[in-house]
Amino acid sequence: MASAAFLAVVGAAMAGCQTTQNTTTSDTLALASTNRSETESGRDVEVYGQQYRTNPNDVAMALNYAQALRASGRRAQAVAVLERTSLEHPHNKAVLGAYGRALAEAGDYGQALEVLGRAHSPDQPDWRILSAQGAVLDQMGRHAEAERHYLTALKIVPDEPSVLSNLGLSYALSKNLRSAEATLRRAAERHPVDPRVRQNLALVVGLQGRFADAEAIARADLPPDEAAANVAYLQQMLARRGDHRNSSRDAHSTQRPDQIAAGQ
Repeated sequence: MASAAFLAVVGAAMAGCQTTQNTTTSDTLALASTNRSETESGRDVEVYGQQYRTNPNDVAMALNYAQALRASGRRAQAVAVLERTSLEHPHNKAVLGAYGRALAEAGDYGQALEVLGRAHSPDQPDWRILSAQGAVLDQMGRHAEAERHYLTALKIVPDEPSVLSNLGLSYALSKNLRSAEATLRRAAERHPVDPRVRQNLALVVGLQGRFADAEAIARADLPPDEAAANVAYLQQMLARRGDHRNSSRDAHSTQRPDQIAAGQ
């Protein structure tokens, strides 16, 4: 069975090659992963929740509690905590940044962009916020705008792997697979210990039909059977897309010229 993380990105990239769709939202489009168990996440929620209830106006406590909620998948609750905190501290950049990310994770992309826009300023840009804004724009299908945000972030932190990974997947979503591959290779070289970047690279290589290369990249982090399953799944997805396109062409070929013109 193909890995859940890989399939999540495959689904996003495949949807993106047709229209647009979700990839991952953290600050990046890269794979979301965590090394913490559900028990540990639940314990964090309990500990930080108690601290927050003791003093809900303390920014550090609110941020810790919201982060624990996000890590445990309680997105709506995290948004509620950060919304309250942002009302109490409307100019706190850290609060606004966390609130914007939480909104993006909850799927409220329009408000996320508005809040993230207030989390930094043109004269003092924050590359992490720029990257987060790019990720939200990619979620909305506005890939050209997203890419401009990533490129601006890279002017501040050249070759930052997380931004390169975002940019690479943004290129993939806009069907620029060659640029996607080159950018993700740069990200992998700058941060060779991050398996998420390599799996994103494997995805983009596979989307170009180079399945053996994709499997070789995936095997650096996955068991051989899982890497093979990932690539097999990708092959099936591409084959289904090809069948769909062929069927569409066959259907169009039976139409009268006036019908085709009307369809255009």
